[in-house]
Amino acid sequence: MDTAPPAHPLPTTALPKAGHRRVATAAALASAVEWYDYFVFGIAAALVLGDLYFPAGSSSAGVLASFATFAVGFLARPLGGIVAGHLGDKRGRKPMLVLALTLMGLATTGIGLLPTYDTIGVAAPILLVALRVLQGVAVGAQWGGAMLLATEYAPEGKRGVYGSVVQLGVPIGVVTANSVFLLAGAFTTDSEFAAWAWRVPFLIGLFVLVLAWYIHTKVEETPAFREAEKALTQKEKAERNSPLRTILRGHLGTVLLAGGSFAVNTATFYIIITGVLDYTTRELDMKRGAVLTVSLCVSLTQLVLIPASAALSDRVGRIRIYAFGAAGIGLWAVPMFLLVDTGSLLWLAVGTFVASCFLSIMYGPQAALFAELFTAEMRYTGASLGYQIAAVFGGGLAPFLMVLLLEATGTSMAVSGYIIGLAVIALFSIKVLADRARSR
Repeated sequence: MDTAPPAHPLPTTALPKAGHRRVATAAALASAVEWYDYFVFGIAAALVLGDLYFPAGSSSAGVLASFATFAVGFLARPLGGIVAGHLGDKRGRKPMLVLALTLMGLATTGIGLLPTYDTIGVAAPILLVALRVLQGVAVGAQWGGAMLLATEYAPEGKRGVYGSVVQLGVPIGVVTANSVFLLAGAFTTDSEFAAWAWRVPFLIGLFVLVLAWYIHTKVEETPAFREAEKALTQKEKAERNSPLRTILRGHLGTVLLAGGSFAVNTATFYIIITGVLDYTTRELDMKRGAVLTVSLCVSLTQLVLIPASAALSDRVGRIRIYAFGAAGIGLWAVPMFLLVDTGSLLWLAVGTFVASCFLSIMYGPQAALFAELFTAEMRYTGASLGYQIAAVFGGGLAPFLMVLLLEATGTSMAVSGYIIGLAVIALFSIKVLADRARSR
């Protein structure tokens, strides 16, 4: 599969190097704190939320209910992408990013303060679901804003690298969330952890509000949005169509292909950090702290691989790197679970590390690739929808489907088959996107 020039190049900015770095740092921090808040729910869902908020039936039923609540957040993400995309393409990227950070901080803190089922009964899981929906809306709104803040300020020839700083928010969020949970578990007994210590990671998420204030006061709107606004007359601004309507009428195929290309990445990622955590501790009797440590160490490697693959995509093209990562994920799906099933901490680390390498190779160029699929006046909406569709059908359902597949078949090879199927869809979608770009 050959490379092709981007469909919609982003403008070059004249900002000084220090200015580029300040904006990139703000975007990276926004992504990191947002994903930290989002991931602490996934870890808590695998460890304690099933018993505390869904205490009926078997342990599997509790975990399924907990993971279903985890998935609800993903179902809400397209809503956040649609609303923030519409307003972000009309009013600016920065205000939507600030709003998303504020909403996430309030929702995550609310979960940390939420009474359990034993205290307030059925209201507890209802409120938990509601707060998880707010988290989903917030992260759905955040990704597009942070990604465009980085890529639309990027110097010529470095959009992949600048886009990757936003992608680094994911491993940073995972590492931080795992670290906080490890510390909470290390300094408390199991009963103390279940009683109150699990709440600490959620309450720390309140600091996201400080970052929202910083971006609001210190960061300017992106040059691509300002240039697009200048190009429109007042009459055109009043009469222009909704970005969402424009996407649905003329670019829905591109959105769906973008989502299809990325679902395997987000599904495999959440299987590794959430599904495998539940599987290894509940089914293979591995120690919670040891598995969290492996997840933390594996995520650290992504801090190097994501920007490296993004930088390579700036030189040889996004599609080629992106497709290589998707193919690797599919090919490694079976070996990974064969290693996990040994119950050995070493082989768990090897299996998830190799998978994480392919995820990073694919994830690095993804932000710039999605940004280049759409013009400035609909970029927030189009890129966000593509990403969030992948999140719903990949990441949100993946841990839930993993438990169902394990319960129904009794073998982890069913989960490998699920990953392989998504990899085939990804490669097909990538090929069509490449063919479309080549034909322009």
